[in-house]
Amino acid sequence: MTDNKNTDTKQRQANTPSSPKAHATDASAPEKASKTSSGGRGGILLGAIAIALALGSSGWVFYHGHQQATVLQNTVAAQQSHISRLEQDLNQQQQAAEKAREQLKDTTQTRLNQQDSSLASLQKAVAEVKGRRPNDWLLAEADYLIRMAGRKIWLEHDAQSATALMEAADHRIAQLNDPSLMPIRQAMADDITALKAVKRVDRDGIVLRLTSMQQRVENLPLASAVIPEAEEVEKPVVSESVNDWKHNLTTSVTDFVDNFITYRKRDGNVVPLLSPTQSYYLQENLKNKLDQAMRAVYQGNDALYHEALGMAKDWALRFYNQDANATRRFVEQLDDLNQQTIGVDMPQKLKSQSLVSDEIDTRLRRDIAPLTGGQS
Repeated sequence: MTDNKNTDTKQRQANTPSSPKAHATDASAPEKASKTSSGGRGGILLGAIAIALALGSSGWVFYHGHQQATVLQNTVAAQQSHISRLEQDLNQQQQAAEKAREQLKDTTQTRLNQQDSSLASLQKAVAEVKGRRPNDWLLAEADYLIRMAGRKIWLEHDAQSATALMEAADHRIAQLNDPSLMPIRQAMADDITALKAVKRVDRDGIVLRLTSMQQRVENLPLASAVIPEAEEVEKPVVSESVNDWKHNLTTSVTDFVDNFITYRKRDGNVVPLLSPTQSYYLQENLKNKLDQAMRAVYQGNDALYHEALGMAKDWALRFYNQDANATRRFVEQLDDLNQQTIGVDMPQKLKSQSLVSDEIDTRLRRDIAPLTGGQS
């Protein structure tokens, strides 16, 4: 390699003009060649070191990047899990909010419906007050009186009070001076006539008499023991003839024996004395029968009334002293009350009641109709 360099140098010298500078170059050529050789080996070493450093740096960068990528992936996974939980919480909150909104909507709608109903009722009441005429109150009062008369008839069997109530109702309708109500007045006149034809029964007087008798039950004298009369027995008579000595002897002996032992035969029922307990029960039962007769008077039950008085009379005749004036007077009063009839035929229906009710309903519908049409 050195020989080749020398040869080349010589050729360049032969072709180049001679000069001092050229000579100087020729003289330093071997030194430069040696420096160039040593410099080439150092560059190779430096290049190898640089390549090694580059490879190490690349490996470190790759390892560090891989570690950063792993950390980043873990962070991203954690963030995604957190985001998933947040989404679930958000969905639950949205569902709860939707449910609360539906409940609030239902509650609000219910309150609105109630307010609409209250408003409609209020408007209807206002329409009734505004639409009614002042005389309509008289018609409503007559309807009330007729209903009260019906209760007097069917619940209390009091035809007299029912008649007074019907006459008061007819007076109210007469004050209206409305020719269209003449059919109602005619029906009321028929009802009043039917009530006046009902037989009048002094229920209060009968009940007062029964109450007075009930208070005197404890003062009635009880009957003593009653023993029937004994049968009359003819006593044998001793004859004056001596020939009848046997018959006379037998008669005398029999009469002597009868003075020691007496036997009499009696036919009939024996009524014994009552004990204090039995007498108390008798008084209470007799009072109960009189109280039962009172209830029958108010109920108009004629059969029950006569049955109770008949049993009270039977007990009075059996267990009380008939010779006492109080007992005789008590039985006479029972007979007097038993002759009265408390059952009466009440009207089964008041014809005017339905007519008045229908008239009131018609007027109410007529007054409310304009308001209902305006709302629709």
